[in-house]
Amino acid sequence: MLNFLNIVQLLLYIPLLSLMGQGLLFVLAGGKHETNFFYQTLRKLSLPFTWPVRRITPAALSDKQVAFITFGLLVALSLWVFAERGYLYCVALGRQGCVS
Repeated sequence: MLNFLNIVQLLLYIPLLSLMGQGLLFVLAGGKHETNFFYQTLRKLSLPFTWPVRRITPAALSDKQVAFITFGLLVALSLWVFAERGYLYCVALGRQGCVS
């Protein structure tokens, strides 16, 4: 189970970093971010995660808002996986305060 959570954490880092990179390029490139090659590459990396969020959110939301919501959901999921991994490591080490 611990190895599975390690892989999930790694797979969550990819779209998280991609969305962070998109935000940074949005700030640095300004209005020309849509034509930036690296921005487009990062957008394609995060598409498998932003597409489902786009499908369940109202059409009135812009793509920037959807990316922000996706980022928040991925951070929450990543924190949950991080906490679960920490608990499993604690149990594996046999610490007294782990088991409740």
